Amino acid sequence: MYDGFAETFESHAADGPYNAYYDRPAVLELCGDVRGHRVLDAGCGPGLYGEELVARGARYEGFDVSADMVRAARRRLGDEVPLRVHDLERPLSWVPDDSVDLVVCALALHYVEDRVGALAEFRRALSRQGRVVISTSHPTADWLHSGGSYFEPRHLEDMWPSGLRSRWWHQPLDATLDEFATAGLCLDRLVEVRPVPVMAHRYPEQFATLSTRPWFVAFRLAQPASACGSAFPHVD
Repeated sequence: MYDGFAETFESHAADGPYNAYYDRPAVLELCGDVRGHRVLDAGCGPGLYGEELVARGARYEGFDVSADMVRAARRRLGDEVPLRVHDLERPLSWVPDDSVDLVVCALALHYVEDRVGALAEFRRALSRQGRVVISTSHPTADWLHSGGSYFEPRHLEDMWPSGLRSRWWHQPLDATLDEFATAGLCLDRLVEVRPVPVMAHRYPEQFATLSTRPWFVAFRLAQPASACGSAFPHVD
C-alpha cells in the first residue's frame, strides 16, 4: 500500500501530530528500557520508531512489506542495522523460537488479514519474559468516523490527501482481545492513547481533539506463563 508513498509518509510522520506527538511516544513508553534487548520491529515503516529504539540501546532489526519503506528505514538507520522486506501475513522464518525480547508492531496489524497468525508468530519468537507492543486504530474512532454498527467487523477505507488509499480492518475491542488470547498472548497493559503536552503548542487544534476522543489504542502483551502485570526487564 505504501510503495510510492514512503517519502510522503515519512515526511508527514516524522513531525506530524498523530505519530510524533501521539502514537510514537505511547508505543515507546510501553516498550520500557530496551538496553541490550533484541527488538523486532514488525512493520517498521521508515524507521522512526527504530531510530529511537536503537538510540536507547536495543539490538534492533525491522521489516516491512513495502520495499520503499525499507529503503527509507535504511537511509535513516544505516546499512549496519538488519532490515528486510517481509509480509506480516507470512511466518517469520528467519527468527528462531524464544529469541526476541520485544516485538513492536506500530499501526500495522489492522492491515493484516490473518492477525491471529501474525500474533502467533510473535508469541513463538518471544523469550519467556518477552513482550509484544502493538498500536492500532481505536475501534471507537473508526465507528465515529465511518458510522454504521460499532460491533460489525468490516474493512474501512479512506483516501489521504497525498492520494494514498488506506484500507484497514475494523472490529470491536473485545474481538481484538479475543485474537490476542487465541494466539496465546495475554494482556499486560492497555493504553487509550493521549497526546503529549508539547502537542498543545505545536498542533493546538489536534491536541484539543485528541484530548477528548480516542484515535489510537496501544497494548502490551506477554506470554501467559510470564505473569502478566509484572514489569518488563529493566522497567521500573
